[in-house]
Amino acid sequence: MPEQDTDTMRALQGLEASSSSVRLRAALAVGTAPDARFIGKLIERCAIEPEFFVRDMLTWALTRHSSSVTVPALIDELRSERAQARSQALHTLSKIGDRRAWPAITRALLTDADDEVARSAWRAAVVLAPQGEKAELAAVLVTQLGRGGRETRLSLSRALIALGEVIMPILHAAMTSLDPRVRQHAIATERLSHNPDAGFEFAIEEAKRLMALGPAGQEG
Repeated sequence: MPEQDTDTMRALQGLEASSSSVRLRAALAVGTAPDARFIGKLIERCAIEPEFFVRDMLTWALTRHSSSVTVPALIDELRSERAQARSQALHTLSKIGDRRAWPAITRALLTDADDEVARSAWRAAVVLAPQGEKAELAAVLVTQLGRGGRETRLSLSRALIALGEVIMPILHAAMTSLDPRVRQHAIATERLSHNPDAGFEFAIEEAKRLMALGPAGQEG
């Protein structure tokens, strides 16, 4: 209908407005009244939107649409050369939670050179992985121990811990790594899994202390 078409055009234009508050309201409007015609534009905008809060609203708007349409489109986006496109598509897939997307969470994404893409892939993988594939996922994730700064390492620790007891044998093996960064991160993750309330910083300091004590200290 003409009036609906006018509203659609206005919302689409709003998603590209120069004002972030206008883009935010447009994304909210689209999510409030889902329309399959918006899906392509929402995904396209996710790839380039500079504001975190707007991106989050774009993701919310996508979750309001039928997953039978959004999931295949988001999976296609995982092949984008633009890191933000891959990262935001992964984030959105984790929010939708449709396990049909699991085969698309490849090792290449889990080890992506871009930290934000990798972190999004870790979170999505933990949500989407079938029970029988969690050990194999943990084996891939553990190869990323010692990577990046605090936020990246914390994200990986949380992802590993979320997989449950299946991580422990692999984690214990990593605690004997020749790479001190890997060893420290593995010990910190193990300590954090036993005492999550202590926080990541405490776990890192505990790992440093145990490493200074040597193998005898790490046994405790």
